Amino acid sequence: METLQNLIQSFMEYLEIERNCSKLTIRDYKHYLNIFENWLSKVYPRKSIENVDLNTIRKFRVYLASKVDKQNQVLMKVTQNYYVIALRSFLKWLIKNDYHVLAPEKIDLPKVDAKSLKFLSDEQVKTLLNAPSISTPAGLRDKAILETLFSTGLRVSELCRLNRDQINFQTREFGVIGKGQKPRVVFLSESAVHWLQRYLAVREDTFRPLFIRYSGGQDNLNYGEKMRITSRSVQRLVDKYVKQVRLPIKISPHGLRHSFATDLLIHGADLRSVQEMLGHKNIATTQIYTHVTNFQLKKVHERFHSGNKNIETRD
Repeated sequence: METLQNLIQSFMEYLEIERNCSKLTIRDYKHYLNIFENWLSKVYPRKSIENVDLNTIRKFRVYLASKVDKQNQVLMKVTQNYYVIALRSFLKWLIKNDYHVLAPEKIDLPKVDAKSLKFLSDEQVKTLLNAPSISTPAGLRDKAILETLFSTGLRVSELCRLNRDQINFQTREFGVIGKGQKPRVVFLSESAVHWLQRYLAVREDTFRPLFIRYSGGQDNLNYGEKMRITSRSVQRLVDKYVKQVRLPIKISPHGLRHSFATDLLIHGADLRSVQEMLGHKNIATTQIYTHVTNFQLKKVHERFHSGNKNIETRD
């Protein structure tokens, strides 16, 4: 049998070529599986992947629970789960290729505490969108970024990959390739179109990226690819404006994605449509927004149920 290192490398090639996974996903899976391989070679130097059983997995999980990161912090439960998810995917691929290994469905994922969903109310969204100063090109860019995030529900990585020629301002829509290489169409509000056009009107460059950085020197090579704004920069600018207007919620670009979905549902959109617009593969992922649909159902119940009308006061 091939070495575990070689099998992991073959699995990475499968993810890239056949599954068409993103570079970030491949990088993460490689990291998680290399950690497992290093641990296995030290603790069980003579054990092959075919001899890995549930007891081995259990001991690996004990190791993960005590593992610390570069900041000397133990791994969060959700991070520990990522290691196990990668390992299960790897085992599934091995079985598909006729290796006799532990069945991945035998490895359970422990439940983790659900995070509270952070999103902004209508008034808070307005406050945040109005935060940038539009007297400078950078301020106009920031305004256009916030408007686009709230209008489309884009992931920050999807936003940063946008090019100027992708946007159809007449139909107010464009296509993106999202997580898992899943294509979808997203839509721009009239407000987002207005601010995007104002931002592009002050751009004197011919760079391809829709959103560019204004710090550092200019780089004209490859149509200004090195001028493209980064995900980290977008995260920083959102954080800056959240603090500037003193919102009571620490919101991120992903929080604007949550706010986008919540806004749609509150105003009557169905969960399936929101699933399509967010690019979720499974409806179960979109169901994190059931707090909104439950609220809508409560309003319907209060308005229409006969038991809520003509209540007589009794002693």
